[in-house]
Amino acid sequence: MGKVTFDISMSLDGFVTASNMSPEEPMGKGGERLHEWAFGGEDKRDREILERGISTTGAVISGRRTYEDSIPWWGADGPTGSVRLPVIVVSHSVPEDVPEGGVYTFVDGIEAALARAKEVAGEKAVNIMGGADIAQQYLRAGLVDEISIHLVPVLFGGGIRLFEQLGNEHIQLETMEAIHTAAATHLRFRVLK
Repeated sequence: MGKVTFDISMSLDGFVTASNMSPEEPMGKGGERLHEWAFGGEDKRDREILERGISTTGAVISGRRTYEDSIPWWGADGPTGSVRLPVIVVSHSVPEDVPEGGVYTFVDGIEAALARAKEVAGEKAVNIMGGADIAQQYLRAGLVDEISIHLVPVLFGGGIRLFEQLGNEHIQLETMEAIHTAAATHLRFRVLK
């Protein structure tokens, strides 16, 4: 079985969305700044990091809120576009308007979602993507093997913080990689158990 990774872009002050979230701007006002490293810029290392992440992943886990906020942009193909990796959405129910032919499976509970994702991922990694709440649930449960943070040089001052609700227990990490580009500092950590 592959490892379980959590991968997300974050502002320097710890936010994974900006303030003033709306259906038109689910990442908040100016929040898409967090994803610019993946789709623009001149440093090929940014895209190599994105491509490596997709190529080593066999399934993605998403929270229901991320699904609801992102489905207008993802469509039936999901967050990996034409690669069409299976997306397991942690949800108590299945929405009525799931795109026909989509890559989505809805599963109740983080453990059940992880079991399903591992099943479809085979030997490849399971990647937990946003948002903050689903990441915190998996981290608190001790189910994450690696964390990748794409630290973007911007201060949002408000929004949703990534590591705000982890409890009082320390989670020890070992630095595995740090790659600095003009668009982001890409950090990868092993979660020590």
